[in-house]
Amino acid sequence: MMVGMTRSWAGTTLAERREERRRRLLDVGLELLGTSGAAAVSVRSVCRAAGLTDRYFYENFADRDALLVAVFDEVAAEFGGALVSAVEADHPDKETLARAAVEAFLDVMVADPRKGRVLLIEPLSSPAIGGQGLAVSPMFVALVRAQLDEPSSEDDALLGATAIVGALTSLFVRWLDGTLEVDRDTLSAFCVRLLLTAASLTAG
Repeated sequence: MMVGMTRSWAGTTLAERREERRRRLLDVGLELLGTSGAAAVSVRSVCRAAGLTDRYFYENFADRDALLVAVFDEVAAEFGGALVSAVEADHPDKETLARAAVEAFLDVMVADPRKGRVLLIEPLSSPAIGGQGLAVSPMFVALVRAQLDEPSSEDDALLGATAIVGALTSLFVRWLDGTLEVDRDTLSAFCVRLLLTAASLTAG
């Protein structure tokens, strides 16, 4: 019996088919959450769009909120990974480093604006992922904090990093929702100056 469970069907194993179904559900979750918001995401709407029955939904997620959290966590990990790769590369000076970090974030957001909305906008109105937004914020604060050389105090470093993350978040949200009508280059250049200013404010 166990041997039969591991056999492939149409070239795929049971585990591979389950992972493919999970991927479809996550992709639909991203589409609905990132375009229409959390209110548009229900077990029924997701299953309809994915072409799956609710049996397969509950095979992967306990409920609708669990899907929202999984979508958010995946998006946050992508943004975080892009930033880590950018800041860990060799840079000749602080300005180049700041520009690399800003551009890495914008690259993800511009390539798929849905992900920007999931990370930055939906946690503000969706209780299901509001806590996730708060939980990942320290990661971004820590990334900024690590770039502040010789701060006058740890309190200043934490205040500066927290302030800059808040300011950048506000700028990106307004840019995403269209109320900040500037082109990408203008936004990027301003964000770089903002990062460099924050570093000078916390310098010892």
